[in-house]
Amino acid sequence: MNTRPQRSVCPHVFLSLIMLPWLACPPAASAQAADAPWATLQQSYFPGKQLEQASFIRLTAPARAASGDQVPFAFSIDHPMTATQYIKSVTLFVDANPVPLTAVFRFRPESGKAEVATRIRFESDSPVHVVAESNDGRLYVNSLTVKASGGCGGTIPGDNAQALAEAGKMKIALDGPFRRGELNKARLLIRHPMYTGLQRDLATHGFRPAFFIDKIDITYDGKPVMTADTSIGISENPSIGFGFVPSRAGTLEVLIRDSQGASFRQSIDVGG
Repeated sequence: MNTRPQRSVCPHVFLSLIMLPWLACPPAASAQAADAPWATLQQSYFPGKQLEQASFIRLTAPARAASGDQVPFAFSIDHPMTATQYIKSVTLFVDANPVPLTAVFRFRPESGKAEVATRIRFESDSPVHVVAESNDGRLYVNSLTVKASGGCGGTIPGDNAQALAEAGKMKIALDGPFRRGELNKARLLIRHPMYTGLQRDLATHGFRPAFFIDKIDITYDGKPVMTADTSIGISENPSIGFGFVPSRAGTLEVLIRDSQGASFRQSIDVGG
């Protein structure tokens, strides 16, 4: 089921809202950000918190990418995922992007493992920081640097009307056979232009308004598996690889929402 309300708010507003914490920094903070963006981000999002360096947060990305538009990126966290001890959230930053906060992923023990494979944008060469929070409140961090550019701005070819009409179409598939009581991996593919608000239309030479997926909810038989708050740092036509541990055959369902308030739902029955 797809629902799209009437557009009553200018889409530029959405980009302004997600950039507000970044743009609202006073001059002193902006100068500090230029010298040490990660220190500023850490203070903004985790004030007064201690972040422990953690090699068990395994990050995968190319050291250099041909383009900043579609850069493969994955994290996989070697940490228990039990009812009493688990990773409950993972926050992804691309430090040098116009909006550094790219996504926040939230997990449950039923996720099986805190891991995601996706594609992200880079406006310029940048460190990527991944912060994992466990259910007892401890914060862990790891990082790597990717050389890539031009992913957030530039120009956009193609038919804007067609891109908007197709936005929200989804496919879900298991990566391999169904395994009851074990970690299963699945991939979600979403048709969506994920406009950043910083890209120019080749035909009109004007900026295309920001328009992106901002919420993803994944459930199995009605129970949460993973949720994600996403922003313009996720690439066009998002691809999300994730895991879950099913106790029996059931229904894997995805509900997404975009920045214009539209919602889309897709599901598959597995294990039957």
